[in-house]
Amino acid sequence: MSPRGQQAAQASAPTPRSAVRRPTVQDVAREAGVSPSTVSRALHTRGYASPAVRARVRAAAERIGYVLDHNARNLRSRTSTSIGVLISDLRNPFYADLAAGIEEELRAAEYQMVLVNDNGDPAEEMQAAETLLAMRVPGVIVTPVTAKCPQVLQDNGVHVVCADRELGRSNGDVVLSDNKAGARELTDHLIALGHTRIGLLIDETKWSTGAGRLAGFRAAHLDNSVDLDEDLVAYTSFDADAARLTTRKLLNDHEVTAIISANNVLAQGALAELKDRRVKLPRQLSLAAYDDVPWMSLVQPALTTVDQHTVEMGRSCARLLLARIRGELPPKRRIVRVPPRLIVRGSTGPAPR
Repeated sequence: MSPRGQQAAQASAPTPRSAVRRPTVQDVAREAGVSPSTVSRALHTRGYASPAVRARVRAAAERIGYVLDHNARNLRSRTSTSIGVLISDLRNPFYADLAAGIEEELRAAEYQMVLVNDNGDPAEEMQAAETLLAMRVPGVIVTPVTAKCPQVLQDNGVHVVCADRELGRSNGDVVLSDNKAGARELTDHLIALGHTRIGLLIDETKWSTGAGRLAGFRAAHLDNSVDLDEDLVAYTSFDADAARLTTRKLLNDHEVTAIISANNVLAQGALAELKDRRVKLPRQLSLAAYDDVPWMSLVQPALTTVDQHTVEMGRSCARLLLARIRGELPPKRRIVRVPPRLIVRGSTGPAPR
């Protein structure tokens, strides 16, 4: 090709487009008429900025399309604005509601939730903990499967709040339902209706959750001078199908006039077995459950339950963790017990004569 041809080709070739520059903090400062440090304070929860200045800065950021770069901020500070949340089973409505309450409170404080479902498996839980440590999260909310996970996180300088259950002698904060009080009130309700042969369907007592509910069940019998037949405490797995089979065995082997399911998963299995037997609730048998999840108010008759205020429990976990991160609390461990509420519906009635 001749030099003239080369020049023509070069002239006709498209020139590369310059990369679009992302707006910076300095651009927001110029747009809002404030200093870059004021922009930083206004766009984050740390540091003071008046409501009027915050509104002006955020409006300026929106106009020019500025977006906070959390990753860059984390690299500079060597910490993260993300909070880890380790949940045992997201298919369970209880844990979904717990996570919803946590996320609501974290979002209001401009933190991001990193949600991990560990399936109640100790190995998966520890793997998730290692991932969160690598992310440099300042805090983790966990429904612990073992005591090891919270301890490892704490040993690495991470603030920990255990939700729903307490394991071992951890130094971490805990937020949980007052399980003993809730189970006692539910059992009291059935005894007041004349029931003295009450079966308890329960999956575990090694965690504070199950241990507290079993203790409340026993305490109500003692308080009301009702003899407790320990054979009516029916242990099963945390699985609806297993709970159905355990309910079948309980009904085949013993005379009971009422059954309490220790959680919503076990209640599914118990209800399935009772429907299969065409048991009429509550005329032939009363059924009640610990946990109040949406389906329990939709079945006929609706189930009498203990409401744990699960969304509020999640909010309490997040508030407590954020207070720890900000250094607003003394070192002493905190245990927060959320008072449960008995909801009486159509599935419980007088004991059959």
